[in-house]
Amino acid sequence: MASRIIQIVAKYALTLLVASIAVFVLLRIAPGNPAEIALGVSATPEGVAELSAQMGLDRPLWEQYFTWIGGLLTGNFGVSITSGTDISPIVWDRLQVSLILVSSSILFALLLAVPLGLWAAKRGSAWIMALSQVGIAVPSFLAAILLVAVFAVRLGWLPPNGWAVPTQDFSGFLARLILPVVSLGIVQAAIMTRYVASAIQDVLHQDFMRTARAMGQTSWGAILSHGLRNAALPVLTVTGLQLTSLLIGAVVIERVFVLPGLGTMLLNAVSARDLPTVQTITMVLVGFTILMNALVDFAYLVVDPRTRAQAAGSRAGSRPGSRAAEGAAPKAAAGESEAPGSQVEARA
Repeated sequence: MASRIIQIVAKYALTLLVASIAVFVLLRIAPGNPAEIALGVSATPEGVAELSAQMGLDRPLWEQYFTWIGGLLTGNFGVSITSGTDISPIVWDRLQVSLILVSSSILFALLLAVPLGLWAAKRGSAWIMALSQVGIAVPSFLAAILLVAVFAVRLGWLPPNGWAVPTQDFSGFLARLILPVVSLGIVQAAIMTRYVASAIQDVLHQDFMRTARAMGQTSWGAILSHGLRNAALPVLTVTGLQLTSLLIGAVVIERVFVLPGLGTMLLNAVSARDLPTVQTITMVLVGFTILMNALVDFAYLVVDPRTRAQAAGSRAGSRPGSRAAEGAAPKAAAGESEAPGSQVEARA
């Protein structure tokens, strides 16, 4: 178990290292000089050279990379080119908004997808599958526009955009969170409903489900007590994949609803060619995606006993004594099979 955890941590740490190098190199080879863009039309060669020295762009690439990574690890994200302020507190504030939006959206998607998928798998409901297909076809930004047009503009039940700090105005925070969460989560719920239904249908035909029914459990009782746990692995896989889609969709949704999240900050930084801000936010989003995938792998160890058994078996198989035991087992079995014959000969 411990060795498996170490393997997962090492794998994703290496992935994060490769991703950081890719982000750094791709942004450095992008056309345009960040210092010249920051100075605008009034840029002079002397001013560009001075600002490049302040930003560290005149240093070797390997030194720029290690300075940037060291700042990320210590929480020092650098200084914005456009505003001249420290990026770190702004990124942390915007990250809280994005995390609230993404976590609420995936929770909403799961609360909607699991019961609908169970019902569709058990009852064979065609209308649920048809609605899920429609939800998959509708992009999140179009769903956001339609929801704003109906519930904010026409009915006036909810505010169309904006953000409220939950510690200052909790009711306003909830009211402004509903439409973005539904817009972002409804598409993910449609996708996950189909996966949940497919996973439950596969489980329904397994032997252990028939055994549970034969022992007196009801159909729904067998599904809830045995089926859900065994169908959780494909659902966990899809949830990890959909978190990446949620991060991408959150960039657009934050723009539609004027939310002060990382997506809005990233788009503004890209348009202003603010290199330190762009590479920092990109790396934060990449790190969050890798962290979610690592948590999914850890969840496998908790949900699926076979994964834990494989990890324990591989660890036991690597021990010298285990190989000797494996070699002794066939000999012992052969000795047992020969024992009845030898006893007959002795009696004769």
